Amino acid sequence: MKNLLSISIISLSVLLSCKNSQATNTTNTETKAVSKNLTDKQLMDKVQRDALKYFWDFAEPNSLLGRERYHEDNIYPDNDKHVITTGGSGFGLMTILVGVDRKYIPRQEAVKRLTHIADFLEKADRFHGAWSHWINGETGKVVPFGKKDNGGDLVETAFLVQGIICVREYFKDGNAEEKALAAKMDKLWKGVEWNWYTKGGQKVLYWHWSPSYGWEMNFPLEGYNECLITYVLAASSPDYSIDSETYNKGWTRNGTYTTDRTKYGLPLYVKHNYAEEFGGPLFWSQYSYLGLDPRGLSDKYVKSYWDLNRNHVLIDYKYCLENPFNYKGYSEKYWGLTASYSRNKDGSVGYAAHQPMKEDFGVITPTAALSSMPYTPKESMAVLRFLYEEKPNFIGQAGPYDATSINFNDWTTPRYLAIDQGTIAPMIENYRSGLLWNLFMNAPEIRTGLKKIGFKSTEHQIQ
Repeated sequence: MKNLLSISIISLSVLLSCKNSQATNTTNTETKAVSKNLTDKQLMDKVQRDALKYFWDFAEPNSLLGRERYHEDNIYPDNDKHVITTGGSGFGLMTILVGVDRKYIPRQEAVKRLTHIADFLEKADRFHGAWSHWINGETGKVVPFGKKDNGGDLVETAFLVQGIICVREYFKDGNAEEKALAAKMDKLWKGVEWNWYTKGGQKVLYWHWSPSYGWEMNFPLEGYNECLITYVLAASSPDYSIDSETYNKGWTRNGTYTTDRTKYGLPLYVKHNYAEEFGGPLFWSQYSYLGLDPRGLSDKYVKSYWDLNRNHVLIDYKYCLENPFNYKGYSEKYWGLTASYSRNKDGSVGYAAHQPMKEDFGVITPTAALSSMPYTPKESMAVLRFLYEEKPNFIGQAGPYDATSINFNDWTTPRYLAIDQGTIAPMIENYRSGLLWNLFMNAPEIRTGLKKIGFKSTEHQIQ
């Protein structure tokens, strides 16, 4: 499942899907550029509404959860249209909350849908409480992500639970139907046996466990990458919690994952796994932080998680402006490298964990900049405006397509991935109102868990 960084959670899935598929130079004649008179607020509304469609209009019809992928061309080389993704669906739950709060969708309809989702997740295959990476949306049965990856996926589960907790918090004081929904979500997240995934009490969490292959995948969660939220949730669990030593010895590698390195004069603070010069793909600054609020957040290793993430994004931005490979199009309004669909050398659709130098192939992934809106509002807004005003061929039914390239004659592919599209509306909303950050950080178990492993937050008065 792992790409060259050994931590990308979606690379194999996309490679499997795309191996027989050709790239598309698409000109979407039905999509027109938006008016250049739109305000920033109107543009944010537009892209949030569009991203919501992925999880509202194009959800898998039985489970109503997020498909692993949605292809406008309806070409699915591996016949996996029914496969849902656990982590991307967690982002989808938060996207739906944005839709409710912004009144893009009716609150009552959202409650009914979320209740249906909760009932599906309760009956779906679980492995010591954790869900698998892929689930058959028609049956609830595990769909193997790889030969030995046919059991619990703790990281995907963490991304899902991040959304589950936000749903619980949003509806817990509502009417009777909403309180019932909150209770269902509460039961779901509390059933995850986080401490089981220490492989018999080792002071580190493990990504996978399989009923067929046990711990053979043998992938410990060690920082720094996108997995911090897994430790936060594991420490916060009322019944299956890890201790602070597991966080300190496991995630921080006994405190050795910090660094004094800088790039473009910006401190990195931590050693990004296999990407210590520039930092990893930008999803590392997003996936764990849809709910976990980096504003004012610190521990004894990192004095400011806000600065860590903002610097990570700015380094990516400055790298794209430097543009060492001289790709056409890279600019202040067209930047952002992260994992997504990509363009192979033969022109077919592939996958890459796009990042500075190592995997910079002239492909810009819109979610990279758009989901960085809290950190770099001016720079991210420039990309949002450019895409909608000047590149209508890069926009589809659910917003900007997953991968684009001006360098290759305005190449794109009319396809989306849940794990990418699902971060756009929540992170833009965190910039606009702090909605998901406030929901997640105000959950009492999260506050307890953060204190337990040594976190402080000036924004949420966690000392």
